[in-house]
Amino acid sequence: MKFVVSIFVYVLASLTAVAGSAELPIVTVTHRSVEGIGATPGVMRRDPSDIIRVDDTYYVWYSRGKISPGYDATVWYATSSDGVHWDEQGQALAKGEPGGWDGASVFTPNILVAEGRYWLFYTGTSRKFQKGFNPDSKIGVAVSESPNGPWSRVGDGPVVTNSEHGNDFDSHLVDDACLVARDGKYWLYYKGRQMGKGPGQTQMGVAVAEDPQGPYMKHAANPVIPGNHEVLVWPQGGGVAAMIGTTGPKEITNSIMYAADGIRFTKTYHVNSGPWAGGVYRADDFKMDYSGGSPKWGIEIGRPVKGGGTRLPFLQRFEIPEVSQQSMR
Repeated sequence: MKFVVSIFVYVLASLTAVAGSAELPIVTVTHRSVEGIGATPGVMRRDPSDIIRVDDTYYVWYSRGKISPGYDATVWYATSSDGVHWDEQGQALAKGEPGGWDGASVFTPNILVAEGRYWLFYTGTSRKFQKGFNPDSKIGVAVSESPNGPWSRVGDGPVVTNSEHGNDFDSHLVDDACLVARDGKYWLYYKGRQMGKGPGQTQMGVAVAEDPQGPYMKHAANPVIPGNHEVLVWPQGGGVAAMIGTTGPKEITNSIMYAADGIRFTKTYHVNSGPWAGGVYRADDFKMDYSGGSPKWGIEIGRPVKGGGTRLPFLQRFEIPEVSQQSMR
C-alpha cells in the first residue's frame, strides 16, 4: 500500500510540474542575415561573444578559421553602426605559444567591460581538441584599454580549469565564458563536461572573483543548470536569466530560466526557435548589480539553408521580444 501511495504522489507531482510548465509564456525568436560576417566560401565564423557599443560603434568577437569546428581557430572581431552591416576588422587574439595551454586554438570569446578596461575571455587548448578523453580546454582572459586592442594575456595560465576530480561535472573540459557583474563581484558562467560524458551531457557552472582577472572560485552549488551546450546569460531585475537551448533534460530545454540569487534557476519561459550559440547586445548591463530589462537582439551561428549543400558556419542576427520581469518571479 505504501508503495502504491508513493507512486501516486510521484505521478501527481510530475503531472503538476508539467501542467505548470505548460502554462508558462512563450517567447518566439526571429532570425535574419547580416552583411560582412555572414556566409563566406572557405571561412568559418562561429561562437560570437556578447555585443557591446562604444560611442556609436557595436563590437562583436568570434571564432574564425577554415574548418567547421571552432577548434583550430583564432579570435577575430567586427564592428557595425547598426548591428546588421558589419566590417570585419581582423584578428584580435592569436594562438598562444606552441606547447602552451592555449597554443593549439583560441576560440569561443566573450567580453566584459569593467574598471575602465575591456576583458576578452576565451577558451584555449594545447593540442587537437578532445583527442581521447584527456582534459584540455580551459578559460583564459586578455585585457586592453580599447575594444580595438591590442590585447595582452593576463598571467601565465588560465583563470578557470577543468576539475581534477573525475566525478565532477567539469572534470573533462570547461568552455564558453559569459560574465555578469553582481554583489560587488564578477560571476563567470561556463559550461563543463564530466570525464567520459558526451556533448549532450554538458552542464553549466559559475565561478566568482572580486577582480576581472581573478582568481575565480567555483561555486559550491555547481552545476547550477543541469544542461545547456551554449552559455547565454544576462542580468535582469536584480537576478540572472539564462537562455537554454536543445541540450539537457527535456524539462529545461528550449527555455529561459531565472535565478534571483544567480544560482537557483527555475524555468520561466518556453522558447521557440531559440538562438544557436548566440551572444546578446549587453547595453549598460555590465554595471554592477544592473537591474534593467531583457536584451533585444544578438548575433548567433547561422543555420544552413536546406538543399544548399555543406557550408561552413557563419554568423547572423537574432531578435528577442521583450521578456517581462513579472514573469521571471
